[in-house]
Amino acid sequence: MAALLAELVAIPTENPPGRNYRACADLLENRLKQVGLDCERLETGATKECTADVPVCLVAGYGRGERVLYFHGHYDVAPAQSREQFQPVRKEHFLFGRGSCDMKGGIVAMLYAILALRECGAELGGRIALVLVPNEETGGEGGSAWLAAQGRLGRGGIGMLLAEPTSGVVWNANRGAISLRVRVLGKSAHVGLQHQGENAFERMLQVVKQLQELKQEVEQRATNFNIGADQARQSILMLGGQSGGGTNFNVVPEECWFTIDRRINPEENIDEEKGRLIAVLDSCRREGIPLEWEILQEGQSSACSQEEPLGVALTRSVRAVTGEAPRFEMCPGLLEIRFYLTQGVPAYAYGPGLLSVAHGPNEYVDLRKIIDCSAIYAHTALGMLQS
Repeated sequence: MAALLAELVAIPTENPPGRNYRACADLLENRLKQVGLDCERLETGATKECTADVPVCLVAGYGRGERVLYFHGHYDVAPAQSREQFQPVRKEHFLFGRGSCDMKGGIVAMLYAILALRECGAELGGRIALVLVPNEETGGEGGSAWLAAQGRLGRGGIGMLLAEPTSGVVWNANRGAISLRVRVLGKSAHVGLQHQGENAFERMLQVVKQLQELKQEVEQRATNFNIGADQARQSILMLGGQSGGGTNFNVVPEECWFTIDRRINPEENIDEEKGRLIAVLDSCRREGIPLEWEILQEGQSSACSQEEPLGVALTRSVRAVTGEAPRFEMCPGLLEIRFYLTQGVPAYAYGPGLLSVAHGPNEYVDLRKIIDCSAIYAHTALGMLQS
């Protein structure tokens, strides 16, 4: 398990821009076939201009029958802080490297859960479908969103498990997201002739001021879902996660840009909140500020009762392996459980990693947790599919 994880970490599937998808999919497909699992390869062809490689989805299966329990994982990773992060390092029970936690470690746990069931000769009254996708880190286009549009997600589904790094809890809900990049335009001029220019930076400040008024209102709202102790219940509108512009200190900037990241609680309506954001930008434009925007990602909030049969089976399995029942909480970000929940398929995230180290410079996973999760996935599948 550790060796396969190290191989996966060594492939830099950074997204954006979407590098090395084919190489990672090749490795996974070959390994799935080597261990005797059926595997369908789907090259979506849904690429953005900035995407470096064609998105590839893999769907592997074990068992037979109409009832399907989905194991779901993504193999793309957030951009690394250094190239060394793609040189996996093992220290005792820990494996360090980009993607070890989020979420290639979870993929390994799911694969070995299936192999454990097969080795034990478990008779399943249904099928496990292992779905491996790219582009999760940028909203799912060309990955889960494409599969959903093709009607390939959730068919015959009695439940879905997602191997995100949940830090020992179960995520049964997630915030929605609308992320945009806004470009404010001006006219370049030498600083000594600044009166002949139009300062895009100063115009951008006017736009940000109006968005800050919306931010103040938005962040007074709170969710009623369980959340982690280090999280806030308030809805989120973050400005300037990325920003830039200008060419030099002595030149009037002709363009400045910044990002908006709106995270929406399940109690809110994504279409209404998107409309309010766009209304502010439209208002600025009517006031004479030349600007344009693009949507970087868009995803629905979602929620699932913990009392669903899969939630009960997962709780029982976690208690059997760890000795304690898990807490159910809302994920602070997007989750791909949303694609299944819209199909009426109960869906939960539970995985071996820690959210606190995901996307960070010292990302790691505890190999013992991968083994535990593999057992939990296998036990849960037995609970749902045993004939």
